Amino acid sequence: MFSIGPFSRITGLTIKTLRLYHEKGLLEPRVTDPNTGYRYYDSRNVEQARAIAYLRQMEFPLAEIVEILKHFEQDEDILGFLEHQRNTIEARMVQLNQVAHSLNAVIQAEREVKQMLQNVDNEIREKEVEPVEVAGLRWKGKYADTGKAFQQLGRLAGRYIDGKAINLYYDTEYKEEDAEVESCFQVKKGIKEKGDFSIHTLPGGHCVSILHKGPYDQLSRSYSRLFAYLQEKKYPVQLPIREIYLKGPGMIFKGNPKNYLTEIQVMIDDSSHDR
Repeated sequence: MFSIGPFSRITGLTIKTLRLYHEKGLLEPRVTDPNTGYRYYDSRNVEQARAIAYLRQMEFPLAEIVEILKHFEQDEDILGFLEHQRNTIEARMVQLNQVAHSLNAVIQAEREVKQMLQNVDNEIREKEVEPVEVAGLRWKGKYADTGKAFQQLGRLAGRYIDGKAINLYYDTEYKEEDAEVESCFQVKKGIKEKGDFSIHTLPGGHCVSILHKGPYDQLSRSYSRLFAYLQEKKYPVQLPIREIYLKGPGMIFKGNPKNYLTEIQVMIDDSSHDR
């Protein structure tokens, strides 16, 4: 028989691990000296240790390994356990691939925003925008209720969210109590309407745009410049006005409001643009 030190070297298991396995009833020594507490292992323990190491490599938790070694003697008896573990691992792989895809999208978006923050010039531009598929939740209330609306929409749209948060404003004037707003998330194809939100496409086309860097309570400065430009060009304000939140409070960290980045867009119809 082997004392715990040589047995550790033979099996490649640390003494700490062997003690843990003993406590869990996973790998019990052949003999434990009642006076000294020393553990002694035999050749059968060596085979058990190899089986445990093999099962651990296949991602079996310790509790299941205890059951396997307790109830199964032949390889064919363990088939059901192995199939279950394979199915569990395959499901985890699908989930991890989805997580990796989401992380890549977040990383790419953050890189783009970081580049924008370095180059923000607060200039007004006219540009073309592409149509965008969104899930939208329309509501009336105070502008400060926006956060609650996005939280509700996030719970409803869930895993289909695939882009920026957008607010659509259906009023030309400022309202304190009953502003008409639609809070939206860009979404993937395949999402179905449910509950209080709708799925629709924000049309593309020509717009007047300005990037606002800073807290939301200072957006009025950028609106002032944008509306002055529209008036100078004699462009009528086309509703809804769009606020696209390129950089704002995250799900984990609030971030620095000085670095929030919001794009304000006002769409221009073709007849106004051609004048």
